[in-house]
Amino acid sequence: MRLVHGFSTGFKPTATSAYVSDIIPQERWGEGLGMHGLCFSIGGALGPALGGMVANAYGIDAMFYSSSFLAFLSIVIVINMKETLETKEKLHKSMFFLSRTDIIDVGALPAGIITFFSYSAYGLILTLIPDWSEHLGTQNKGVFFTAFTVASVLVRFGAGKVSDRYGRTNVLLVGLIITSLAIYTISEGTDVTMLLIGAGIYGMGTGILSPAINAWTIDLSKPQQKGKAIATMYISMELGIGLGALLGGSYYQDQIMRIPQILKMDILMLVLAILYLVYWKRKKKVERLNRLHNLDFENLQKILAGFLFPPFLFKRNLFSN
Repeated sequence: MRLVHGFSTGFKPTATSAYVSDIIPQERWGEGLGMHGLCFSIGGALGPALGGMVANAYGIDAMFYSSSFLAFLSIVIVINMKETLETKEKLHKSMFFLSRTDIIDVGALPAGIITFFSYSAYGLILTLIPDWSEHLGTQNKGVFFTAFTVASVLVRFGAGKVSDRYGRTNVLLVGLIITSLAIYTISEGTDVTMLLIGAGIYGMGTGILSPAINAWTIDLSKPQQKGKAIATMYISMELGIGLGALLGGSYYQDQIMRIPQILKMDILMLVLAILYLVYWKRKKKVERLNRLHNLDFENLQKILAGFLFPPFLFKRNLFSN
């Protein structure tokens, strides 16, 4: 059952992000994808809470029936949505046999690299924070994720719109710096108050990063390859979360005082993301300057050619008898 559910979580977010970018003007992609992420975060926060209440009151079976009913409602909504593809292909078996070029969009790899580095921290958070919360004295292990989700939701209202106005990479730099500050705050915290402050800052960081990364991914893709570009970003996200959880858990080994060390080591991953983004920005700036230089040189050649060989000299009527 979990395998089948995994197929759903692989197909749906990719298709939804591509659909949102199809129905929203390009200059508002950040805002639109920010609202999409906002709804995703709210659902992700309410789901576990409501699911736990239903399971406690009526049992596990009732929880699964409720979840299935909500999934059915989403199917009804999807059926009534207007298709955005101008030319559709019929589903056939060959679509399930993928080559390397079908999986990764090379053009979207810069966004994938930033996603991989930044979401390694989230893998650590999921793995280590429950034990760290208990160590600091809170009996409710979910209080961290509540503070994180509230902060993330509040920031998403405006983060995507800001990326539309000031540029994806500029907003990403701010998000990465805030996320680094959050991880450091959590690692240095010695009580529940500092833990919640760190959770709030981390929520702000991810709330800024998420819509900007989504919009930047689509910016980097070709119009006919949006789905593959978004899939590249999600693959990088899952790899980052998985690797962070795997390496962090392997070193942790239930030794609680190792958690601050692990978190601080992950800040290096975020620093790598910042350095790569700065490198990419400078590289693109040099490329733009070179294009302008080449364009100016071509224009200069045309101007000189116009002075040396005026067009009227070559008009036939001047040389006719």
